[in-house]
Amino acid sequence: MEKGRTFETVVGLFVLVVAVFFFSYVYQKSGWVKSDGITLTARFDRADGLTEGTDVKISGVRVGKVLTTSVDPENFMAVVTFYVSANIKLPKDSSASVLSDGLFGGRYLAIIPGGEDENLQEGDSIENTTGPINIESLISNFVFSKDKKEETK
Repeated sequence: MEKGRTFETVVGLFVLVVAVFFFSYVYQKSGWVKSDGITLTARFDRADGLTEGTDVKISGVRVGKVLTTSVDPENFMAVVTFYVSANIKLPKDSSASVLSDGLFGGRYLAIIPGGEDENLQEGDSIENTTGPINIESLISNFVFSKDKKEETK
């Protein structure tokens, strides 16, 4: 092999190795892959806006991701499966709510830790849940209730 081709081959291999490390780093940090943690479920009457990859937060800090959402064919409840980092120990009486980041922001799953001594384990379910607030319904109720008050005067 010529000296020039050897240099080009070494540089090409170096670029390839750097690219592989870069893409693996981005893949791990992006949340596309489940990191170490425990998988939990929660059932909601509605789970609008929660999809695969949605953040799970405690006190506004991301501690996990939503893995799947589905409907229970028995009772038609939304079943949300998610994971929480292994270093987070959630009490069994913790609750879960679907909240939004501001008026027009995206939704996330908020976990409110309870005070019980026993912690949730892999595969457990959070029983106390609150679905999202429907802004359209609130506005509609406000407008129509105001119209009804004016009609009765």
